[in-house]
Amino acid sequence: MSNYRFLVATDMDYTLLISNKPVSDLNRAAIKAIRDAGGAFTIATGRTSYLTGTYIRDLDIDIPLITSNGAALLDPHTFKDIYSLDFEDETLDKLMATFKKHQADATGYSSEGVFFCPNSSRRDFIYGYNEGIAEDIKAVTGEISYEQNSTNLPKFNKFLLIKPSEELVEEISKIDDLEVVSSAKDFLDIMRKGSSKGIALTTLSESLNIPKDRVFSIGDSPNDIPLLEHAGHPMAMGGSDKAVLEKAEYITTTFEEDGFGRAIYDFVLPTIERMSLS
Repeated sequence: MSNYRFLVATDMDYTLLISNKPVSDLNRAAIKAIRDAGGAFTIATGRTSYLTGTYIRDLDIDIPLITSNGAALLDPHTFKDIYSLDFEDETLDKLMATFKKHQADATGYSSEGVFFCPNSSRRDFIYGYNEGIAEDIKAVTGEISYEQNSTNLPKFNKFLLIKPSEELVEEISKIDDLEVVSSAKDFLDIMRKGSSKGIALTTLSESLNIPKDRVFSIGDSPNDIPLLEHAGHPMAMGGSDKAVLEKAEYITTTFEEDGFGRAIYDFVLPTIERMSLS
């Protein structure tokens, strides 16, 4: 049996925090309240594993994290991926050829680091994350060219496209073996088929022997829908995408209003208490 009474998995950006900003006092207190009640806490993010280390340490996360929209599961102690669902070589070659054709703003996520295509606009965000943090948890970065292919590229588990053209999106939709989801306005995430925060959440909860009716999840964007679908108690942030709101058992306030923390105090903890009394 698990030592945990329940599990809470939260999306990161615009749910738990605002990009590269500290976790608020209320949200931080709510995480402590989860643990004080015997619960487990983790993050389920579209970010690469390399952009979570500072939060692992800051929030003392001690169970695996779901990263790259479920394409990877990260060990919080070693900062290494437990597994990474990488693109097949043929699929990677098709993606790189498509990115070259459209001069895409693309960034690749790998268990080896974060790799920028020539037109990537993600550099400032990654470099901003790296500022002022310990060397051992800084994101490893590199450059790749559109001319490279699977013979001389790292293995990738996700590509992030920013402001892709309609033509690029249409062409990518014709490539087999892909999961394509939106993680924020103008952000398109591409993973291997079978990757989702929800599948990874089920894998994690089963490994902890926590039944689905004691699994809580919260998010705000379309890429969070599988996370909500695989939880016994799905929650959505106020102002979320309509499709996300429709999946939620409970809707909290916005991220500016510490919606994560309020959901823990107003819904999660009372629900667990009622289950304990029944």
